[in-house]
Amino acid sequence: MRRALPLALAAVLLAGGLYFLVRPRQVEPPAVPQHAVAAMRSEPRSFNRYVARERASHLVSVLMHARLVRIQLDTQEVEPWLITAHQIGDGGRSLTLTLRDDVVWSDGAPFTSEDVAFSFKAAFDPSVKSTVADALMVAGQPVQCEVLGPHQVKLTYAEPTAAALRTLDGLPILPQHVLGAALEAGTFRDQWTTTTPPAQLVGLGPFLLESYAPGERLVFVRNPRYFRKGFPKLDRLTVQIVPDQNAEFLQVSNGGLDVMTGDLRPDDLAAARTAAEAGTVRLHDVGVGLDPDMLWLNLKAEADGGVSGWKRRDEFRIALSKAVDRTTMANAVYQGQGVAVDGFVTPGNKAWFDPTRTMTPFDLAASKALLDTIGLTDRNGDGQRDAPDGSPARLTVLTQKGNAARERGAAFLQQAVRAVGLALDVVPLEQGALVEAITTGKYEAAYFGALASDTDPASQLNFWMSSGSFHPWNPAQATPATPWEAEIDRLMQLQVRSLDPAERTRLFAEVQKTFAAAQPAIYFAVPRVTVVTSRRLAGVRPGILQPSVLWNADDLSIVGR
Repeated sequence: MRRALPLALAAVLLAGGLYFLVRPRQVEPPAVPQHAVAAMRSEPRSFNRYVARERASHLVSVLMHARLVRIQLDTQEVEPWLITAHQIGDGGRSLTLTLRDDVVWSDGAPFTSEDVAFSFKAAFDPSVKSTVADALMVAGQPVQCEVLGPHQVKLTYAEPTAAALRTLDGLPILPQHVLGAALEAGTFRDQWTTTTPPAQLVGLGPFLLESYAPGERLVFVRNPRYFRKGFPKLDRLTVQIVPDQNAEFLQVSNGGLDVMTGDLRPDDLAAARTAAEAGTVRLHDVGVGLDPDMLWLNLKAEADGGVSGWKRRDEFRIALSKAVDRTTMANAVYQGQGVAVDGFVTPGNKAWFDPTRTMTPFDLAASKALLDTIGLTDRNGDGQRDAPDGSPARLTVLTQKGNAARERGAAFLQQAVRAVGLALDVVPLEQGALVEAITTGKYEAAYFGALASDTDPASQLNFWMSSGSFHPWNPAQATPATPWEAEIDRLMQLQVRSLDPAERTRLFAEVQKTFAAAQPAIYFAVPRVTVVTSRRLAGVRPGILQPSVLWNADDLSIVGR
């Protein structure tokens, strides 16, 4: 006699086949660790962005702090960040901001209007000598910040300003309850140095600094109180300090890095394409760069360490400029990935580049003639020009050691000016030593670069204005030292206060032409920018400005191994 099937089994015996009585439990794959590794090429000079502007200090600020608005570096659009609304008033002379009311500092203290007012006060305090103040000033006057309520402030400007909202991206908001006493005591500049214990650093940004090993790495961890709920997606971000570009590229190619904080060197492009084809990395072409390297002379007063005699003459700088074939230099320095330029504003800045201006021509005869007019002649026929006092016409130029493009660019310039009888003595220095020499004024000339903070010239007043702290050839002047600097000051003041976009464009074109006529900083070439990331990194929206990938670090995540 046949035994009946168990009822449970019979219930699952269907025409289409036999199914398991108990469905196997779904095993979830293990979560991918949300830990990314990036690199930067130098040490931060400070954890206080108000007193240090170089790339490493700026990156630390981007990760740990927040601004009232954020410029999206991939689109250059302004988005509200710590504000929910803004209102322009008084014919462009005021900006009323409504702040988010759900924000707390990383230590749990509430964020209020008082912190915004404190940040403006610190930025403009003379004892701070802040590097962020210049871009916020209008007509040489600081912004007045009035507290209207716990979450509302009114900013008042000396004159109407078209770019008032954009410039707020340059002001990291700092905690009054932590740093207020130091500002009152006059010790704000000494706060949050690189020796400050990480636990004492308080911010509104997506990450907290967990540890810093000088010369090795900075480790950031997720800020659990970050105002964007569910962000950052990363739990940990390690930023390794890798000064050597060869080592940096090798690490990203081998999967040891997720982000090269700097741009890819043209030298490495072929190898990077091979790695991309092999599935190791992703390449992102973000266009013509905005940060060309420049050659400038120290034009501070001679008593303050500036150059003297013929080295101060406009004719000397223009002769240097005309002695260089920019197209050849662009190809040589950037391995065929460069673009010839002769100004601070490159074709990558589509909104503000003036395509009608004629580039300085390569003209050896004109260069030699200019040198003759200022008394630099070859007195003994050895091919080397001599100064009026009979000494060789030589110029010492500092550049960054370990930066291949800068070392190659300085070497190209050294060779190029020999054709007109000049000698450049190139001295490569580590970046920290180079910045120190420039900051203290102990140098004759430098071949280095500036970090653009925005494409809008109203955000670059620290470069254009003679009073600017990064007016590199002669910073922080009490009054313009030259007629052409006075003219640029006048034009920039008009440009910033104009609310007519067409008029702003016209005025800035005049600024570029005035600058090109004097060439206080001489530009030659800029690379196309290629950014490299690992294939496991998601949320990448690379921008032309720095930090090109980590500007939106809160959106990044790891999606594979």
